[in-house]
Amino acid sequence: MRLLEGKRAVVTGAGGGIGRAHARLLAAHGAAVVVNDVDAARAAAVVAEIGAAGGSAVANGDSIATRAGAEALIAACVDAFG
Repeated sequence: MRLLEGKRAVVTGAGGGIGRAHARLLAAHGAAVVVNDVDAARAAAVVAEIGAAGGSAVANGDSIATRAGAEALIAACVDAFG
């Protein structure tokens, strides 16, 4: 069993840079990952990379600059992998 098997993770700013690296690493260790980035194309690309490597991920474009956006992001994690 992988270290994070059965766990969920939300990574903001995961469309590139350090966020992307964290999302990929968490998925490699078995976590189901919500890849959050306001750039939908970048988030989708990271989801595709994770999927190609055998991981589980979904894209999310909610802005965490507002409480409503942050709540929607967490709800997406619960709903996607519930």
